[in-house]
Amino acid sequence: MSSSRLKDVVTLRTQGPEDTFQLGVSFGGTAQGGEVVALIGTLGAGKTQFVKGLAQGLGILPEDVTSPTFSLMQSYEGRLILTHIDLYRLEKQSEMFGLGLEEEIEDASGLAAIEWADKGAHILPPGRLLISLKPLEGVLREIVIQSTDVVHQAWQNRSLKKYAGAQRTHTLDASK
Repeated sequence: MSSSRLKDVVTLRTQGPEDTFQLGVSFGGTAQGGEVVALIGTLGAGKTQFVKGLAQGLGILPEDVTSPTFSLMQSYEGRLILTHIDLYRLEKQSEMFGLGLEEEIEDASGLAAIEWADKGAHILPPGRLLISLKPLEGVLREIVIQSTDVVHQAWQNRSLKKYAGAQRTHTLDASK
C-alpha cells in the first residue's frame, strides 16, 4: 500500500480540557522529530489545549504556549523544537504565499503543529497526523486521529498506547 494512501483512523472521546491536554502530552512525549500534526476544529474545540499538551510532553512549559493567531507562528525549545502555526486569520490560500510557512513545516526537525490546518491544506506535507476536534455536550470532545504514512502511524500507535495507560477512567473507542 502506498504511504500516501495509508489511513489509520482512531476516534475517541475526551471528558474535558484536561483529557485533551493529556492526549497532547502523550503525543509530545513520544515524538521523535520530523512529525507534523494538522489540527482542525471550531473555535474552542481544544486545538490550543492539545498543543499545550504537546509542549508539556516536549519539556516546554505549557503556560508559555499561546495561539499565534496574529504572529502566525511561534517556536518553543524543549526536547525537540515545537513549531506552532495558527492559520485562523488567513482568509485565502493566496495570503500564505511568501510567508515561509511551507518551508518552516518542511524544515521542522522537531514537531510542527498547525491549528486551522484545513485553511492551509495546500502547504501540508503528505506525511502527517490529522487531528479533528469536535465539541460535544458540555466539555466532552470527539477527537478523530488519522495518520497518512507509516511514520505518523507508528507515532499515533505509541502515543495512544501511552495515553490509554495514563487514563485509568478514560473510555477509548477505537475504530478502523
